[in-house]
Amino acid sequence: MTLQQAIIHFSDADNCIKYMVDLRWPDGVVVCPTCGRNDVSWLSNQRKWQCKSNHAKRQFSAKVGTIFEDSPLGLDKWILASWMIANCKNGVSSYEIARNIGVTQKSAWFMLHRMRLVMDTTETDAKLGGSEGGPVEVDEAFVGGEPKNWHNSKRIAHHKAVRSERVRTYQNAFTHKTAVIGMLDRESRQIRAKVVPNVRRETLQNEILDIIEFGSKVYTDQAVTYKSLKDKYVHDTVNHANQYVNGQVHTNSIENFWSLMKRNLKGTYVAVEPFHLDRYLAEQCFRFNTSRTHNDETRCAKLFSQVLGKRLTYAELTGKEAGASF
Repeated sequence: MTLQQAIIHFSDADNCIKYMVDLRWPDGVVVCPTCGRNDVSWLSNQRKWQCKSNHAKRQFSAKVGTIFEDSPLGLDKWILASWMIANCKNGVSSYEIARNIGVTQKSAWFMLHRMRLVMDTTETDAKLGGSEGGPVEVDEAFVGGEPKNWHNSKRIAHHKAVRSERVRTYQNAFTHKTAVIGMLDRESRQIRAKVVPNVRRETLQNEILDIIEFGSKVYTDQAVTYKSLKDKYVHDTVNHANQYVNGQVHTNSIENFWSLMKRNLKGTYVAVEPFHLDRYLAEQCFRFNTSRTHNDETRCAKLFSQVLGKRLTYAELTGKEAGASF
């Protein structure tokens, strides 16, 4: 139930393996990930299983087929790092993980990104709102450093690059930031957030149509990008120039999430590249979505229940692999 108890319990390698077996094979029958055979042999000296069929990769560990595959680090280190990223409210830096579990900062950074990928459940998440949900608040935000903190040479280069010479004097304040959109269901306290290329009407409304059930109550501010939502939703707005709350119509809950997210980025991670930002958003959403329904133990168990079938290589993470997203 506590970090101290988790450290003591998972310092035993056999306990780590049993924990993974209980999550992967709840019925207790270990199955070969290559051929599906369920009468595998246990090799106690190597702490691995061996399939009785003759094929490649006959021997396999509890990490095969999960986000931990091919990692030389033991499950004791993985579980401790996962416990910390899942339960530390303000996140945990790679330097802190490196000091606590005895690995290099580079390895800790890679571990954290792999766990953030596990936290991302956008492909399987149910839609917000609808008959079982409540009103959904929608808002956009901008993430990034302030130009006043840049080196002067970078400011000059950016100033020339993003605008034509005719309009350089009227520089758009947000051209140096990354746009994100967030949607929060008040009833279920579930949130969805992702990076978007821009905050144009078509971009934001396509995201809303994909995530929120038609006919739901949707609350936004009076930005023109949300004007035509009334065609699909019960849409109400609040004018932030005059007030922040109009009865039940407000966006204070999603604004609270933005506050938590930005303090997390500024205080713990300090500098986040735009092409990694989606994973940091997934981390913040995971903790927010489980804040009221889980304790530390069950939150870590939920995280581990999502490690199957996911993979992130270092080459892909750093953009050196073909097909990387940046």
